[in-house]
Amino acid sequence: MSSISENVDRLTCLPEEIISHILSLIPIRLAVQTSILSKRWRYTWMLLKKLAFNDYPYILDRDPLSKFVDNVFELYKTSHIEVFRLHFSDNWVRKSNVSKWINEALRLNVREIDIQVKLLELPLRLFTCKTLTKLRLIVNCNDPDVFEVPSPVILPCLKTLEISVNGKPCTNAFILINGSPILESLFLEVAWRNDEEEYNFNIPTLKRLELRTRKCLSVINKVVLNVPNLEYFLVGGVLCSLFVMKDLSNLVEATFSFYEIRFSHLMSELLKGISEAKSLSWSTSNIDLPIPLNSPLPKFLNLKRLELKGSCSRWLSMFHVLENSCELEHLCIDEPEEFCWIEPQQIPTCMLSNLKTFKFKRCNGRKWDLQFLEYMLGNSEVLKTLTIITSETLSPKKEMWLCAQLLKFPRASRSCEIHFVGNSAYN
Repeated sequence: MSSISENVDRLTCLPEEIISHILSLIPIRLAVQTSILSKRWRYTWMLLKKLAFNDYPYILDRDPLSKFVDNVFELYKTSHIEVFRLHFSDNWVRKSNVSKWINEALRLNVREIDIQVKLLELPLRLFTCKTLTKLRLIVNCNDPDVFEVPSPVILPCLKTLEISVNGKPCTNAFILINGSPILESLFLEVAWRNDEEEYNFNIPTLKRLELRTRKCLSVINKVVLNVPNLEYFLVGGVLCSLFVMKDLSNLVEATFSFYEIRFSHLMSELLKGISEAKSLSWSTSNIDLPIPLNSPLPKFLNLKRLELKGSCSRWLSMFHVLENSCELEHLCIDEPEEFCWIEPQQIPTCMLSNLKTFKFKRCNGRKWDLQFLEYMLGNSEVLKTLTIITSETLSPKKEMWLCAQLLKFPRASRSCEIHFVGNSAYN
């Protein structure tokens, strides 16, 4: 058997798809530099289907950075690319350059565009692109001309749209939305609002919707949702809008993540709108009254999974929700903020008939933690598993003590197993 020559270039012998994948795992700067390896490698980097340009710490001046991107597009000969990504959040690049590069990507029949820059000007060609399936625009400065969108917009293949800017993008954002007839996923983040405008989401094809407000004035805006095929709905940041749900008939999962609730009745209306969901994840921070106890909560007749984190996991708030979730099967609590245990007046129905799994995250082993866990074990009649995940600050000795205490508690369910996950397990 003849020996294989040590000079054989085994990498070059690989299929083009594999070489392209390998090159996509390294920064494009290094992928382009492979052209100096040999004549055979001179154009190999052009197998890349993803052109991703990021901030380069060794280039502080925008001119060398812009020249590098220009050279890549000038040399690139392939007829199409899958992804064009431009993440220049630290480097200032001219609007005209960004617009030119987007045009170059469109010339190459790009499918996904992901832009994160300080200044942005969108070329007209973008708004009639027939190959674009995903568009992401993140702008990191106050620029009133960011979304100067022409009308009409025709994006027949766009399925995913993500927009986050400082300023007032909503008017032009909805022109983009209305020009995308098969839109399935929408992410919209705004920094502030100063009007009482009504935002209508009338999108029959939409399956996933995420709305985040970083800042807002005290004015209440109305958000109308007519999204009959929506499966996942997230609202986050500052709650300062009145949500009106016209059609959420297929909603499966809802997520709330607030650090400010401007008016308490807004929370009540939001809960009513998602009451048909099967899964709810609820996180609040720095909010004194995250759940409107003075207003009647809706009945969550379909709710199977519930996760509470932050101030909404306080005892009174928590059991207020449990009492209205008779079909609940899976409960997750993340470190309640209470300093004393308050036993509810009556046992929630779900604990007597349906609750199968209960997870308690970041348990500190405090007195009220133990009182709460003892109550849950003693009253959950069909519970299958209780999982305790201890806090990172808990010592191994305190973990062992906590585990011993849990094993002493009586269990209403004979088949309940306790799974203890402590820091010592990872040491």
